[in-house]
Amino acid sequence: MNFIGYRTLKTVVGVVISIYFAQTLNLSYATAAGIITILCLQSTRRQSWQFASKMIAAFFLALLLAVISFFLFGFAPWVFGFFLLFFIPLSAKLHIQEGIVVSSVLITHILIENNISIAFILNQLSLMGIGISIALFLNLYMPSFENEIRKENIYIDQLLRKILLGMADSLRNRFVSIKEEELFQQLKAEIKKGQVLTNKNVDNHFSSTTNVYVQYMNIRQQQAACLFKMRKHFIRLSVTYKQTILIAAFTTQVAESIQVHKSAEKEFEKLTKLRSSFTEMDLPKDRQEFENRSILYQFLNDMEEFLILERILKSDS
Repeated sequence: MNFIGYRTLKTVVGVVISIYFAQTLNLSYATAAGIITILCLQSTRRQSWQFASKMIAAFFLALLLAVISFFLFGFAPWVFGFFLLFFIPLSAKLHIQEGIVVSSVLITHILIENNISIAFILNQLSLMGIGISIALFLNLYMPSFENEIRKENIYIDQLLRKILLGMADSLRNRFVSIKEEELFQQLKAEIKKGQVLTNKNVDNHFSSTTNVYVQYMNIRQQQAACLFKMRKHFIRLSVTYKQTILIAAFTTQVAESIQVHKSAEKEFEKLTKLRSSFTEMDLPKDRQEFENRSILYQFLNDMEEFLILERILKSDS
């Protein structure tokens, strides 16, 4: 029974309740209420409300066009085609195309019955109302993804730490780990996965906590971009100098500060001291050393951007 998920069970219950209510009210075509419930039971609460509103708007547009068409030309298949000729492009133009199928089905009921009386129109409205109401009611409770998001956050922090430690080793030893590309791709994939989870959580639960998770993922994505830039710099280094060793030690310090719930001010102070110490050192002896120092300076600039984002993240947490 593991293949039967929560959403499947909710859909089955919703369909049964919708059809039962429609039959209790002696509505014609009661099963249509169940179909409407299926369509409105979207994966998030926000999506369900958006889908329902578009479906209602499309139905009233369809009803207006259908009544005019059937009143002027009678109940014939070609008249239904004439109705669709206007209804489909207008729905697309108004961005309510989600309701095209359901509205068209409800209009076919009018065609089959040859009936545009107020009573039968109210029958169709009732089917729509029951199907949508049951779906929205069932979606009042939606599971939270917070535990999954927290685990994802921890894992992303670990990946950032590993990448920074790997960069520090690369700076010291002038070699790139064979696992480096794998770590970068893994980080990219995990951030994307985390963003999907946080967006779903926001669509289901509107609170300050959900906004913190969104902020976290956005900042980690920007920091990942910083790491990609930093990576391009250190792979161009050809010789290890004193400055390289100092920056490697600083990179290790930054790596170890990830996952620690404190401000990033200590790392900023270290960065400022590093820059000051570089200005007091002897000038480059040759072109190669000059190019290496230039690369290290760019690396530090990217690291500063990384730390600015880290400070924002920790101040909001």
